[in-house]
Amino acid sequence: MAGGKGTRLLPATKITNKHLLPVYKKPMILYPLETISKMGITDILVICGDEHTGGFAKLLGSGKEYGVKFTFRIQDGHGGIADALSLAEDFADGENIAAILGDNIFEDDFSDFAQDFSGGAQIFVKQAKDPTRFGVVEAKNGKVLSIEEKPEKPKSNLVSTGLYFFDSSVFQKIRALSPSKRNELEITDVHRLYLQRGALRATEIFRGWTDAGTHESFFEASRIAREIERGI
Repeated sequence: MAGGKGTRLLPATKITNKHLLPVYKKPMILYPLETISKMGITDILVICGDEHTGGFAKLLGSGKEYGVKFTFRIQDGHGGIADALSLAEDFADGENIAAILGDNIFEDDFSDFAQDFSGGAQIFVKQAKDPTRFGVVEAKNGKVLSIEEKPEKPKSNLVSTGLYFFDSSVFQKIRALSPSKRNELEITDVHRLYLQRGALRATEIFRGWTDAGTHESFFEASRIAREIERGI
């Protein structure tokens, strides 16, 4: 999912989409795409906004260069992550689906989780210094107690990263959502619906991760990307 205007990274994003900005050696979006392809997923839908679709198509092409197949879909407006994910319903065709945000860079390999996933929803969480920017997860003994989007007073420093596994019921859940105060369909509300049914699992990760959504985290993204490229 690579929509949005990237306003927090202005002026760098004045003439291009933030996911096309260079991070260390290559455009940002290639890192989450590598995370997905390492899982053995080769059929990939790229959801982007209408302003820079040509840039994504020129960079990624059909996917042959990367050993995958790309399909492109445009998100009209800026309705949030869950709204973007809803565009993948026909693409998913009733199967389980992995979703990743185009500005998320991970050091971890999630292949085992992808192979073992059988239903419900799976999120990956990590301790963060600035949890108010994310969906905050309250957990005890490995069990998720609550999840809240960008709270002013977070219950923990544990946040949901931008990689998710969902079963096909995710699209029905998205249709049941109402827009938040930000007038967006929040992915955290999707997670909450799974939690209410006892079908949300959270796994804490400890290796490098950043969302590259601010100038500081964008700087951190280059450091993590450099370690990935050098195999550190």
